[in-house]
Amino acid sequence: MGTPEFAVESLRALVENEYNVVAVVTMPDKPVGRHHDTLQASPVKEYALSVGLPVLQPEKLKDEAFIEELRSYHADVQVVVAFRMLPEVVWAMPPKGTFNLHAALLPQYRGAAPINWAIINGDTMTGVTTFFLDHDIDTGRIIHQVAAPIADTDTVEDVYERLMHLGAKLVMKTLDDIAADNVQPVAQSEFGDTIAELRPAPKLFRENTQVRWHEHTVKSAYDFIRGLSPYPGAWTTLRTADGRETQLKVFFAEKNVDADTNPLVVQLRDGYLRLTDIQLAGKRRMSAQDFLRGAHLEGAELIET
Repeated sequence: MGTPEFAVESLRALVENEYNVVAVVTMPDKPVGRHHDTLQASPVKEYALSVGLPVLQPEKLKDEAFIEELRSYHADVQVVVAFRMLPEVVWAMPPKGTFNLHAALLPQYRGAAPINWAIINGDTMTGVTTFFLDHDIDTGRIIHQVAAPIADTDTVEDVYERLMHLGAKLVMKTLDDIAADNVQPVAQSEFGDTIAELRPAPKLFRENTQVRWHEHTVKSAYDFIRGLSPYPGAWTTLRTADGRETQLKVFFAEKNVDADTNPLVVQLRDGYLRLTDIQLAGKRRMSAQDFLRGAHLEGAELIET
């Protein structure tokens, strides 16, 4: 069960390594286009159909017709990767349980955006976890974990790619161990003594992706920007000398640079940060150098709205 590209890698690994995948569950096709008159299949659906797997796309996970169809496949275990919260009637269905692959080292970063928040918080280590589902989101008993580093220059794209492949291998290991009755899941409460502070990973919205410059040091602003790159993108507001304002997305920056009259060099309380990879509203993404070459920004400034 899954939807985005992150889930495709695990499904591909299972198919190519000849696991008996009996069916795939994914989101309904999404309306796209200017008039929302075109339906776009999820990456998981596209891959599943390409290898001849049955695809279930319930609007509601408690729908009786969906429940009966899912039950008809008699799956021994269900695997969830980047999907919706499941009702108990679904996750309790298979005799060997339902497990989820989560892109963090639980119990840290429970929630919808674990990769983003690990980078935003300046972590140097993350990983993937498999755990059995229960009634609450991301709180089930941990089966396996594998750690992975976060480099100082990594963006979400870099870590996403790394964890996607690492996660696919962990899904196979978890399935093998479940099949062999060789799992000893551990309650997340037993990790409490080793973690000073539990950090959440809430969903990202416009409100929590704005760069509030006055709250940041150079390092925290740098981490915030790369923790939202390339999606959804950290944003700020650029005000020109004549008072016009436009949204500016920032995808990467350089820290500890020299002071500059360039409006894309930001003074923070402990130094300067240069924005290097940006996108103005309605424009293409470009390097700051290209942007400044064609822009007239004398007197422009970055502001908070």
